[in-house]
Amino acid sequence: MAIIITEECINCGACEPECPNTAIYEGGVEWTWSGGTKLIDVELEDGSVIGGKDPMTPVSDEFYYIVTDKCTECMGFHEEPQCAAVCPVDCCVPDPDNEEDEETLLAKKAWLHNE
Repeated sequence: MAIIITEECINCGACEPECPNTAIYEGGVEWTWSGGTKLIDVELEDGSVIGGKDPMTPVSDEFYYIVTDKCTECMGFHEEPQCAAVCPVDCCVPDPDNEEDEETLLAKKAWLHNE
């Protein structure tokens, strides 16, 4: 499953530099598919294609957030999600709405990094 940042986030920013996929962004900041990945273009579920550098709408305007489709729980990089390991208030937690098994997470990592 992907990791989410709960509303208990104190906006310390400790998590952001730890993410190997650059899936964590400060509240209100637009994100991109290409940030921290090797993606150039991304085909969306509806079949449309967008550029990896195209700015995307922030998931949260109030606190740090994780882009679910870029989160691999650090699988293939580290033994545990690094955001959760460094969070001083334990607000980086598994997202029960986005459960993924190890095989799916590793496939996502390979896709993100063109492996």
